[in-house]
Amino acid sequence: MNDKNKLGTSTHHSSFTTHNSLVPKLRFPEFREAGEWNEKPLGKICDVLNNCRKPITSSNRVSGPYPYYGASGIVDYVNDFIFDGRLLLIGEDGAKWGAYEKTAFIVAGKYWVNNHAHVLKPFGVNDTLLENYLTMLDLGPFITGAAPPKLTLGKLKEVPVPVPSLLGEQQKIADCFASIDELITLEAQKLDTLKTHKKGLMQQLFPAEGETLPRLRFPEFRTAREWIECDFYDLLEDVLDFRGRTPLKLGMDWGGGSIISLSANNVKNGYIDFDAECNLGSEALYEKWMGKVNLEKGDIVFTMEAPLGNALLVPDSRRYILSQRVVAFKTKKDISSEFLIQLIWSPEFQNEMERLSTGSTAKGINQKTLKNVSVRVPSEENEQQKIADGLSSIDELITAQTQKLDTLKAHKRGLMQQLFPSFGGVDDETERGGHPVGDEAQG
Repeated sequence: MNDKNKLGTSTHHSSFTTHNSLVPKLRFPEFREAGEWNEKPLGKICDVLNNCRKPITSSNRVSGPYPYYGASGIVDYVNDFIFDGRLLLIGEDGAKWGAYEKTAFIVAGKYWVNNHAHVLKPFGVNDTLLENYLTMLDLGPFITGAAPPKLTLGKLKEVPVPVPSLLGEQQKIADCFASIDELITLEAQKLDTLKTHKKGLMQQLFPAEGETLPRLRFPEFRTAREWIECDFYDLLEDVLDFRGRTPLKLGMDWGGGSIISLSANNVKNGYIDFDAECNLGSEALYEKWMGKVNLEKGDIVFTMEAPLGNALLVPDSRRYILSQRVVAFKTKKDISSEFLIQLIWSPEFQNEMERLSTGSTAKGINQKTLKNVSVRVPSEENEQQKIADGLSSIDELITAQTQKLDTLKAHKRGLMQQLFPSFGGVDDETERGGHPVGDEAQG
């Protein structure tokens, strides 16, 4: 979104009516003639219950059934509660305050809240409506301090909130958001179920610690030889490691080219994150950096630290620069790279990485340690490929479900931008992902 279109990014003393009237772009038919919304500071539409909150140090917490909330959600469960009812929490410190970072969230039932979250009881405004508006808002201009940054109560009370004058319109918008949230929750549960299913299947398809065979084996391989135990690097033809190289050390700069650099920033499990920080290199830099070695389709790129243990298969034949905190594995001819990456993703291998890692905040592992990690693999490449194919089919389902969930979230985000008044207008197609506007709000 362009700066002029960002919600809440203008100086917070300005009102919404400075640039445009308080009327949303998308409105339910029965409220299209209802007039402008009202702008109210948050402190005028919420009671503050911060005096009731109370922190409990981890050593003094007694485990129990009641959620113990902090700035961003549930921190623990304790044996007592101090609140009983439906309230709105907003992170005071140790939270994220950017747009759509879920700074505000509704809690209900019996629970405890520590001193890192403001506790609000809205009145005269629907709490779901307020929660969604605050979630959409960039609260950065209201944050003070740096170590740590903080959303003080005084600044929070200044946040301007557009409020429909009719309670019926508030409820209609809140119901719309709630229905989408129900769909998002349902699709998220389906995604979690798929991930849990895959994790359980991996635990069956790979030998457990101390065992020589997996508990589950495809019928055609049940009489095959036992799996082979070997060091991890025995499976590899070559390991590419250019972590010490930088354009500066090569006497160059990135050069403004189009060749993607792969690093721990954009190497995720199974894919390249093109939204993450990424340097693009020139042809000249590529030639000097990679020399005569190229990443090939099917090679495995592995993060060695911060974070440790992410892995992906090079997806195509494009050229890539192997950059910071990652290495690449070229497997031997009798080892399936599709199988090996599933082994890397397996709970047993990841647990071993965690056990062998060093560093308190940025976990990492060195090549000498990784080289000697003991693994078991099928002696027959056909069995390797069968396992890889089975698990990859679940990966495809997970990818499709993830995309479905992301689409729903983007749709809700687009609706939020249309159902609330904003500064300076919003580019419908860009901000709403191309979803049609108009009478869709009747749904």
